[in-house]
Amino acid sequence: MAQTRIGRRQALGVIGAAGTAWVAGCGSSPSSPSISGTSTPTGSATVAGGACAVTPSETAGPFPSLGDFFRSDIREGKQGTLLTLNIKVVNSSSECAPVANANVEIWHVDAAGDYSQYGSQSGQTFLRGIQTTNAAGDVTFTTIYPGWYQGRATHIHIEVTVGGRSVKVTQIAFPESINDSVYPSGVYASRGSNPLSNARDGIFADSLSSELVTPSGSAGSGYAAAFQVGVTV
Repeated sequence: MAQTRIGRRQALGVIGAAGTAWVAGCGSSPSSPSISGTSTPTGSATVAGGACAVTPSETAGPFPSLGDFFRSDIREGKQGTLLTLNIKVVNSSSECAPVANANVEIWHVDAAGDYSQYGSQSGQTFLRGIQTTNAAGDVTFTTIYPGWYQGRATHIHIEVTVGGRSVKVTQIAFPESINDSVYPSGVYASRGSNPLSNARDGIFADSLSSELVTPSGSAGSGYAAAFQVGVTV
C-alpha cells in the first residue's frame, strides 16, 4: 500500500486540546491486536451531522499522529470488520457550501484497543490517514470498525485543516446496537462488548446527537458510514 509521509507533525502540543451517508469522540489511556476477515459493505449509510451547523469540537485526546500519511486505505493489514467512511466538509457560515482542498485526518484504535505510534505500538502507523477534499468537499477512507478501550465509548477522531490551519477537531460515535453486532465475533471477540455507553461517555454526553453516525451494512459484509463536518472558514 502506498503512503506518503511528510515531515513530523507537531501534534504532541495539542494532546488534551482538541461528521453521504456522513460519520463523529477520547479521554483515558488505551490498552494489541488479533485478526478477522473483511469484505465489501452493502447498502448506503445515513448522513450524520447533516444540518447546516458547526460540528461540536472535542479533545484531540489520545493520540494525534506524529507524521502525515496521505492515503485513503489506512488499514496497513489490520484485520476487522470493514468500514468505509465518507466525510464531507461544509462551510456552516456560507449555507453549507462544500469546502474543497481541506485536509481531513482520522485516527482510531485497532480491535485490541491500541493506537499506533504510542506505547507498545510506537513503531507502527496503522489506522491513521489524511485525504484532501474534492470540489464537493468529500473524502473517503477505507478502515476497520474501531475497537474500544477502558473509559471511552467507541469513537474515531477527525481533524480538518484548511490552508495549514486547524479549523475543527472532533470525534464520531457509533450506535451501541452496531457495537453489539461487531464485538462478539472475529478479532473483537476476545475483548467482548464495550462496557461504556455513549450516554455515559463524558466526551459525547452533551453532543451525541451531532456526532453519532448510523452505519449501514452488517458485521459480516462490512459497514458504510458518513459524517458531515460543519466548519466556519
